[in-house]
Amino acid sequence: MSAEAAAQAERDVEFARRGHLAEIALNRPRAINALTHGMVSAIHAALEQWADDDTVQTVVLTGRGDRGLCAGGDIVGLYYDMVDGDGSASEAFWRDEYRLNLYIANYPKPFVAVMDGVTLGGGVGLSAHAAIRVVTERSKVGMPETSIGYIPDVGGTWLLAHAPGELGTYLGLTASTIGAADAILAGFADHYVPSERLSALIEDLETGDADAAVTRHAETPPPGTLGAAREWIDPAFSAPTVAEVVGRLRADGRSEAAATADLIEAKSPTAVSVTLEALRRAAQLPDLAAALEQELRVSVHALTSHDFREGIRAQVIDKDRQPHWQPATLAEVDPSSVATYFAG
Repeated sequence: MSAEAAAQAERDVEFARRGHLAEIALNRPRAINALTHGMVSAIHAALEQWADDDTVQTVVLTGRGDRGLCAGGDIVGLYYDMVDGDGSASEAFWRDEYRLNLYIANYPKPFVAVMDGVTLGGGVGLSAHAAIRVVTERSKVGMPETSIGYIPDVGGTWLLAHAPGELGTYLGLTASTIGAADAILAGFADHYVPSERLSALIEDLETGDADAAVTRHAETPPPGTLGAAREWIDPAFSAPTVAEVVGRLRADGRSEAAATADLIEAKSPTAVSVTLEALRRAAQLPDLAAALEQELRVSVHALTSHDFREGIRAQVIDKDRQPHWQPATLAEVDPSSVATYFAG
């Protein structure tokens, strides 16, 4: 990392010590704490240092500002690497990001992730693999990748593939966000703590046992919606192809099923097709490390795709919200083109 990048990373993520608690605070509130390569490197270095520090007993991850923990990776940087570069910077970022995701999953000390507010994509990668995952009434958790012509990564395919029934397939294809109760149901979080109690929770983490502190502040979350929706989600999303998923949703008769079909058909046909294949494959993989290896192959291939670049353009560059997918329909997606994402 260059001196300039290191200095920027110091501003974009803050580290603090309180008692035997070490805190990582993402500090890009205007960008909802979107992750940069420098931030990833700085976080990994701090975690490695704390792992060998006997005075650190617990690590907590938080986000500055009132909008959320993290909106994901800095996709504007990815876009210009595709347009003006050769993609090597993006691949290097993903390699280090996925390495950090796995390190968090295997961290030797209690790692508490506070998923308050928006927690999407790369934010899920930082938090949903943690040992103790906290959501609040403000949490909006999701993997939004298919909306930009991309495929869930940062270990998201592993999490989605192991959600109850076909909830993970539903979330992956639709790019839907979910609240606290549904995040717990889907396996992305463990505990619900009202946001007004987060300060007190962190104070308790400074001196007490992490599990006991979180349990003391946790409550039953307000009801979610996914549990009841499984009666139509599971039958439809167990289909072997996205086209058949959509067909089953259309035939269901429920307005919410029809709306979900509309939602899927608005996404990149290639991205949702690759996502379904990635989830089915992830369900057969032995562990998170293997899923991350698969995601890296898929991500690197996505750099050469039309839809990933076009999706970012439509959402965050020109902001016209009118992506022109190629191919434009599910029927036009060639299964052989889907298979190429997993080669190599």
